[in-house]
Amino acid sequence: MNRYDRKIWGLAACFAALAGYVDALGFLYLGGFFVSFMSGNSTRLAVGLSTHFSDATTAAGLIASFVVGVMLGSLCGRIVQRSRHSALMYLIAAMLVIAALLAIMGANWAAAAAMAMAMGAENALFERDGEV
Repeated sequence: MNRYDRKIWGLAACFAALAGYVDALGFLYLGGFFVSFMSGNSTRLAVGLSTHFSDATTAAGLIASFVVGVMLGSLCGRIVQRSRHSALMYLIAAMLVIAALLAIMGANWAAAAAMAMAMGAENALFERDGEV
């Protein structure tokens, strides 16, 4: 973060707040699973493997969705290099809109997957030289 100017610090703080807000919504919506905090889901996966297999599959699905989002965000950033930040913000916004529409239609797990993908794609916003 030291290599960025102060304008980017404000943007980073806003996106950190967005991730926290979306993660809190996901946590409440999913009853204790996360859409942004993958360490928590990996813990839920391990516990679920020994106690409740359905919890393990939920956690694994969210982790996989997050990883797909990371890949989509990185791919988008590499394809659209000139306006990379704008393209990534549009991608994240589109994924969150899709998540909201899926939730309205009652497709709860698809909405959660879209939220996790959006949070994964957010990681690419502050990528520089292949490092986040």
